[in-house]
Amino acid sequence: MNEYFDPRPKAERALLIGIELDTVRKDEALSLLRELGGLARSLGLEVADSISVKLREKTASLLVGTGKADEIVAIAKAENVDSIVFDHALSPSQQRNWETLSGKKVYDRSELIIKIFSSRALTKEASLQVELARLEFSLPRLAHSYEDLSRQRGGRYGTKGSGEQKIELDRRSIEHRIHEIKEEMKDVRKSRDVQRRRRERVELPRAAIVGYTNAGKSSLLNALTAADVLAEDKLFATLDPTTRKLNFKSGGNLLITDTVGFVRNLPHNLIDAFKATLEEASASDLLIHVADASDPEVEIHMATTEKVLSEIGAGELPRILVLNKVDIADQAVLDQWPRIHPDSLPVSAKTGRGLDSLALLIEKTLTSDMEEVVLAIPHSDYSLIPLIHREGVVIEEKTEDERSIVRCRIPRRLEGKVGKYRQIDEEKQ
Repeated sequence: MNEYFDPRPKAERALLIGIELDTVRKDEALSLLRELGGLARSLGLEVADSISVKLREKTASLLVGTGKADEIVAIAKAENVDSIVFDHALSPSQQRNWETLSGKKVYDRSELIIKIFSSRALTKEASLQVELARLEFSLPRLAHSYEDLSRQRGGRYGTKGSGEQKIELDRRSIEHRIHEIKEEMKDVRKSRDVQRRRRERVELPRAAIVGYTNAGKSSLLNALTAADVLAEDKLFATLDPTTRKLNFKSGGNLLITDTVGFVRNLPHNLIDAFKATLEEASASDLLIHVADASDPEVEIHMATTEKVLSEIGAGELPRILVLNKVDIADQAVLDQWPRIHPDSLPVSAKTGRGLDSLALLIEKTLTSDMEEVVLAIPHSDYSLIPLIHREGVVIEEKTEDERSIVRCRIPRRLEGKVGKYRQIDEEKQ
């Protein structure tokens, strides 16, 4: 007998549906459809087929016309798929109508992303954020189920049937849990604020690694800091901000944070849910924008990242553009890159190419606002001396009876700490 039992669970087969609207170019719609395939595979789905539907006018019942809907159902049955995934938001009634028509599970882009986030959440904060997004997504779908049952009873009011009672109980339970999560999130954010204030008291400069999902941000953090942050070839492998210390060869230090990756058409409730995570970027002194040189749509991904950064108030922060994965990128693309983005730096987190240059550029960017000063620091405030050594460059230091005289170069952000001890620099008079 040659047959054997395979204990591995069978992958869910999916049919992907892209929607070409009049307001969206065909190449952009196809690009989004390819990205949907990446999202589906990140969730463990097997993409059986993908089709693009040109839509001139949306319909309330199925989004597309009945003829096109029948065609999609026929393809789904021929491909023997388990689910149909739309790259366009479906209303609760549209999703339910599709499931009734096709007999398949039906998702839209938002639900797919929420499912991916659910599978990636590792900490309490991320788990709460994802659960909140999932419940807020499901609540209107439950309300529509209630309306359906009411219509089935002819719109009669009075004693509710068992189905309506169950839906009503579920609705109340979800609303109660949403309230609980929001209260828990307040405590989690307080804890995050405490952690951030502790880092700020240390006065180390801070940088955030930002970029499109799967651009290699976590791998870059690992390579720069010799950390051990989860780095996978999956979309949204990182949900929680991870902070590590980068030690410069000159002796200085930097706190560097890996953040959640961006993606086009991210559901608004997920943007809101992960605002605390994105705040790590907006509170930084420097952004390290990582782009995937091997991705043919890297320019689109860079534009998406810049758009999100502007939305969270980080659009004006100084930044370094890092072109990652140059070890697997097309050489013709790399040859054109310096002309298109002359200030970018090519690196490979995998091979180590360009990492020393990146560390030097980070240090140079952070110290570009340094100013040479002479400080007379009393011994009663001696704790400032290690801070100056850590954050600045000490040129000369001598100790007197009641104070230390320090000639140094310091970043302007330390002005509030040491400004009152500034002396007139006689050498410059």
